[in-house]
Amino acid sequence: MGRYYFHIRLREQLITDLEGSDFCDLAAARLEALAAARHILADAIRSGNENIPDAFVLADSEGRELESVPLASVLPDRLKH
Repeated sequence: MGRYYFHIRLREQLITDLEGSDFCDLAAARLEALAAARHILADAIRSGNENIPDAFVLADSEGRELESVPLASVLPDRLKH
């Protein structure tokens, strides 16, 4: 079990997750990031909000960036540019 942090990349800004969440591994954290991306995009579509994050940046408890999960990665292929 490890603690993973879901920082949010919004254009040039990185909004840091100060609490983090526990997951059994990076793959489980990635699945949670993908689910959160779907939720954020669905809410943005419903509300007409265009100010959405570009990506989640997954980091470990040492502060190392492990992976970037673009929110656009959850869109169906035919909607991607």
